Amino acid sequence: MPLLPTRRASQRELIKIHNSLSVEQQQTLLSFAKFLSTQPPEPVKRIIPAPQAIPRPAEESVVQAMKRLSATYFMLDKAPLLNETSALMAQHLIQGRDRVEVIDELEVIFKTHYQRLVEDA
Repeated sequence: MPLLPTRRASQRELIKIHNSLSVEQQQTLLSFAKFLSTQPPEPVKRIIPAPQAIPRPAEESVVQAMKRLSATYFMLDKAPLLNETSALMAQHLIQGRDRVEVIDELEVIFKTHYQRLVEDA
C-alpha cells in the first residue's frame, strides 16, 4: 500500500503544479478544487480482519479460554467485553459454575461482539 503524502507535501505539490499552469488552467484548477470542496466526503469502509482459527482444547480452563478467545478475536476492544466476561469468571470461580458452560458462553459473547463490529464497519 503506497504511503500517502503529508498535508504539507501535498500543498507544496499543488502550488508547484498551479504555478506551472497558464492563467486559464489555474482558473480551471481553482474551479475544480472549489467543486471538490462542496462534495460530501466518501465514507470510509473499515476492513475487519477475520478471527484467527484457534481450536478449543478438550481440557481447557476458563482462564485459558479467555486467552484463546482474546487471541482469536484480537481485533476486538476488550473493554466492552470486561463486564460480561468478568461476571462469567466470577460465576465459575466463586459460585462453582461448570467451566464448560462458562467457556461456551464466553465463546458466544466474543462471537456476538465480533458480529456487531462487522455490522458497524
